[in-house]
Formats: sequence, C-alpha cells, structure tokens
Amino acid sequence: MTLTVLFFAQARDEAGVGSRTLDLPDGSRVADALAALRTAHPTLAALVPHLAVAINGELATPDAMIPAGAELALLPPVSGG
Repeated sequence: MTLTVLFFAQARDEAGVGSRTLDLPDGSRVADALAALRTAHPTLAALVPHLAVAINGELATPDAMIPAGAELALLPPVSGG
C-alpha cells in the first residue's frame, strides 16, 4: 500500500522534506511506518520516540493499523507557555 507522510516542524527539518509517499505491505502498523522512515531518513532516529502520529487526522498508537491510502502526520512534541 502507498501512503502519504507529512512532516511537521522539527520532523520536517530533520527529514529535509515536508511530505513524501511511503510504500508498506498491507496490514502495516504505525510502528512499521516509523521503522521504514528511520531507515529512509536516519536523521529522524532521535526524534521518532518523541513523535505523536496521526492517521487521517486522528492520533494513533504505534500498534494502530494503517489503512491503504492513508495520510500519516508526524507531529513533534510542542513546548511553550
């Protein structure tokens, strides 16, 4: 399956792109996508444990299944006051 990955803030800076497509086997989970992205963009490795991930606009856990054609958004932690 092919999905679209959106990179925001620090994730975009580390990956060097704002978005990309990612091909994964059917039945893949968020953790599988993150592993593939760490391989494709090694500079993301330190940030991955801290990312929130949304599938089609809904926050998802690492074990959440990714539907075909989904949009996966990588959301770095936000700080401020």
